[in-house]
Amino acid sequence: MTAPNDGDLPDFPVDVPSPARTYDYVLGGKDNYAVDREVVQTMAARFPDSLDAVRANRQFLYRVVRFLGRDAGIRQFLDLGSGLPTQNNVHQVAQRFQPDARVVYVDNDPTVLAHGRALLATDDSTTVIAADLTRPAGILASRQVSDLLDLSQPVGVLLLSVAHWVVDDAVVREMLAVLRKEIAPGSYLAFSQMCGKDQATTDEANDQLAKLGMAAKNRTVAAVTEFLTGLEPVEPGLVDVRDWRPDPDQPPLAEVGEPLRKYVGASAHGMQFMEYGGVLRRP
Repeated sequence: MTAPNDGDLPDFPVDVPSPARTYDYVLGGKDNYAVDREVVQTMAARFPDSLDAVRANRQFLYRVVRFLGRDAGIRQFLDLGSGLPTQNNVHQVAQRFQPDARVVYVDNDPTVLAHGRALLATDDSTTVIAADLTRPAGILASRQVSDLLDLSQPVGVLLLSVAHWVVDDAVVREMLAVLRKEIAPGSYLAFSQMCGKDQATTDEANDQLAKLGMAAKNRTVAAVTEFLTGLEPVEPGLVDVRDWRPDPDQPPLAEVGEPLRKYVGASAHGMQFMEYGGVLRRP
């Protein structure tokens, strides 16, 4: 069983798990299938704190976009690997602080594209495009991006909780090298990815995901830090995203479904995983 493709993208089977739909399930969404829920429930049973880590990443997104719009004056955003629409999407947060903010969402999952285009049908300042985020040069050069964003001016690029779905370290390095080179001085890159407390834990999670039909590469903090050289971290630097300018008064996330509720808050009893990252400025 497959979902229809978009342009040159391959069909996506809906009987194998997808990153966008598993993320949707963790955030309390309803645009997911049994196969996606099985992955999340299996991983949460083995790594209970991972649910908190993923949900913390979505809260991090809100604070990042607020910082970029309200404090850094960024008025244009490129969200690579945007995932399914949920509460407080990038354009909604950005336009709260910069009413004329423009946003381009990029994803390669047809479900994301269909839902995103429906949400944005009447919003001329925001669009969603089909593209492979591992090829950022083509994305930046595309007419769909240049029609909405002026890349000669500073832009906020979001690469949040997606690098662990790119298993080749060399590809991640090349993605970041292209972005460092091509975005204008004064631009910002927000980055996060799932990191294990040690290599053995990280490897175990990657092996378990492979058995569940998902190619992933959770990494160590040292590996991710090495990826992000050449950019200037904004205070407090690269951290567990829960510690990046925490705000107890920010909008809450939707509640998770009943099978996951027992895992909410499990990180208080020990952490094997965190979403690690921060916001970095292109000098």
